[in-house]
Amino acid sequence: MKLEDYRYIYFLGIGGIGMSAIARWFKAKGFPVWGYDKTRTPLTQALEQEGIAVHYEDDVAHLPQEILAHKATTLVVLTPAIPAEHSEWAYLKAQGYTIKKRSEVLGIITASAYTVAVAGTHGKTTTSAIVTHLLHHAGVDCSAFLGGISTNLNSNLLIGKGGAGKEVVVVEADEYDRSFLTLYPDIAIVTSADPDHLDIYGDKEELIRTFQQFISQIKPGGYLLLHEGTDPRLADKLQQGVTVFRYSLNKGLAHAANLQIAGRWFTFDAQSPLGNIGSLRLGVPGFHNVENTLAALLVAQLLQVPAEKVSAGVKAFAGVKRRFEFVYEGKGKVYVDDYAHHPKEIDAFMASLRALYPDKKIKVLFQPHLFTRTRDFADEFARSLSQADELVLLDIYPAREKPIPGVSSALILDQVNCPVKAMVAKDKIIENLCQNSDFDVLATVGAGDIDTLVQPIRNFLENNGGGLE
Repeated sequence: MKLEDYRYIYFLGIGGIGMSAIARWFKAKGFPVWGYDKTRTPLTQALEQEGIAVHYEDDVAHLPQEILAHKATTLVVLTPAIPAEHSEWAYLKAQGYTIKKRSEVLGIITASAYTVAVAGTHGKTTTSAIVTHLLHHAGVDCSAFLGGISTNLNSNLLIGKGGAGKEVVVVEADEYDRSFLTLYPDIAIVTSADPDHLDIYGDKEELIRTFQQFISQIKPGGYLLLHEGTDPRLADKLQQGVTVFRYSLNKGLAHAANLQIAGRWFTFDAQSPLGNIGSLRLGVPGFHNVENTLAALLVAQLLQVPAEKVSAGVKAFAGVKRRFEFVYEGKGKVYVDDYAHHPKEIDAFMASLRALYPDKKIKVLFQPHLFTRTRDFADEFARSLSQADELVLLDIYPAREKPIPGVSSALILDQVNCPVKAMVAKDKIIENLCQNSDFDVLATVGAGDIDTLVQPIRNFLENNGGGLE
């Protein structure tokens, strides 16, 4: 398949973070782009403002006339989140349109580029954003497809200038639905391979086998940057000529030394096999973000970015929306929002939050994501969330799933061991904050639609804080 064979692009599920980046790429390249999504969100509204027509009702009558009239030159891009009974998808399939998954299109876009692919069950969005930022900040011409909104770029997409030489593309390599198997990277980062998406993989062993397959697709002469904490079997199927660099916070060929916390800044020296860099200052908190930075730093060094530019880039990195994002500070309160939706991610988030605020009372609002994930990891979620001083659990966000009998947020709540805990409906959260305002640090955590509470909570804290002064 060649992209030049197509003239019109239609997205089923255009509002997803990965889908929207590809939609923006096609739009920037001059293709007419349309899309469907179930819900209007700030992201879909941004796409509309950028000139992409989006509709929100699953109805064949809304399909653009242009794609109905030009089947042979229309490419339909599909997200796995679209249900099998979707009527537009059924119609387009029956009519014989070319339909490709998002991951397949990403594989085609990156096939001829020098590709840096960032994989992992946790950390891939922030790590790919740091890689992109370090390269872009240093003047390296590159493109990037990110799974979150980079604060520095204010976008999930970076399009390079297309100068002389092979294009560098940074891409988030998603393990969900085995999507990353469409990629053949020159450099692959694997941040983690903890059990997740067991609705897809069935068990941990199948997940490990699939990561091994992804790693085996690194091009000869390429590089694997592998977190020390991952399963040692991951690199068993490397192609000959692929160099492995292991990294972590405290050990590996690349690690941090002299790590200190000064306010929100994490300062450290990077010990790297490609050259040590001292006195780095990272303004995005988190021990896990130090590790993510080490991986990104190795990529920058492999692409010949000078140490002084790496150092300046690390200092200037402003983070990713909903990844340890400071939303509000005032009236003696701090409010942080984070996308963590797996027990390991919550552990990392809570450890870093405690390091920043060791003597403060922390209240966490958590929305579980997916019935299957809640069922599979209820015990681990309970242990992770027990690190809070007060926990409020929302109902499970179902995303693509149907309810599972007996699976609810109560599975977690019953096992949580913290001084105060409760289940609260989403529309009662502000009322809960008003009635239970004895906290120093507030965190909203989760990957569902808990982000729609961020602005109302910020407004509440800013305007009166429930008499918090």
